[in-house]
Amino acid sequence: MAKRVGVDKWLFFVVVLLVLIGLVMVFSASAVMAKERYGSPYTFVSKQAMWALTGLGALLVLMRVDYRKFNNPKIVLPSVAITMLLLIGVFAMRDSHNTHRWFKIGPFFGFQPSEIAKPVLVLFLAWFLQNRMHCMDDLKGTILRAVTPPLLMIALVLKEPDLGTAMVCAAVLALMLYLAGAQMRYFAIGAALASPVLYFMLFHVAWRRARMLAYMDPEKDPRGTGFHILQSLIAVGTGGFHGLGLMEGRQKLFYLPEPHTDFIYANVCEELGLLGALFVVALFVVLGYRGLRTAFLSTDPFARFLAFGITCAIIIQAFFNISVVLALLPTKGIPLPFISSGGTSVFITLASMGVLLNISRETD
Repeated sequence: MAKRVGVDKWLFFVVVLLVLIGLVMVFSASAVMAKERYGSPYTFVSKQAMWALTGLGALLVLMRVDYRKFNNPKIVLPSVAITMLLLIGVFAMRDSHNTHRWFKIGPFFGFQPSEIAKPVLVLFLAWFLQNRMHCMDDLKGTILRAVTPPLLMIALVLKEPDLGTAMVCAAVLALMLYLAGAQMRYFAIGAALASPVLYFMLFHVAWRRARMLAYMDPEKDPRGTGFHILQSLIAVGTGGFHGLGLMEGRQKLFYLPEPHTDFIYANVCEELGLLGALFVVALFVVLGYRGLRTAFLSTDPFARFLAFGITCAIIIQAFFNISVVLALLPTKGIPLPFISSGGTSVFITLASMGVLLNISRETD
């Protein structure tokens, strides 16, 4: 049995630093816009700070709660059921920009069930797979039972629609099955079944098809579908090596859409330059390394799956967001973990990190 040690201080330090960078960049990216629209430059950063403090509180609490308490069907199965109900119930809410992603409670509070789906998916798979690594060739008894609840969640997230989050969940599902020892033929079957769905979602939904065409040639429609990509690349290129300086970015001044949420990394590149952009990437690399180290050093299968899934979900999401900003992938609405403005995202991610830090106590 692994000896009990303190939490991974590198992991803790990186998380706190990412949150602090996020608060600074949210204020920098949103102050002018918030002042213009809401009369106060602190509108967005004050909400982000509230959620970040609440999330850090959850992290500190969960960091001290034995992760084994979550290895219980009385916790796992109700969590899956409640998440399903939330993902269904969100369709009863008034849509926003033709999507059903938010539960709005009053004028100031709202949350996204799809953000909750990611850690619940990881929790379910960790609980289900921990004792089934010896029977991963059993299609009906293991594979189908393992993928059914996650696929239902993914289908509901797709229906919102939120293709980006659904792809993150699907990637985490595949990686956790791979860690458990699933045979490659099952991944081939899954890819074959998913490919027509993905093709339809990308090329037979008008606005996604427009995004795909803009991704391939953004200059063909620079004021329309290519606007996001071009403005993002202008911000990235303008920053140069050292950046224009904090608060000195120009693209956030009503040129770059969503400069404090999905495209906040473009603002990082413009104001902090290549050095700042690489520093943020380096922090995620360290987080990924320390998270995976925690997973692979754990002797408890449940802890290994849980730590692996939490780490993968965060790193995959960061990879997607940064790739979109750099025009390496088509535009998708995925926040940059810890940094983008978004209360549900920062709170859930910090709470998940609390569980990961608790697991790190049990590694040598």
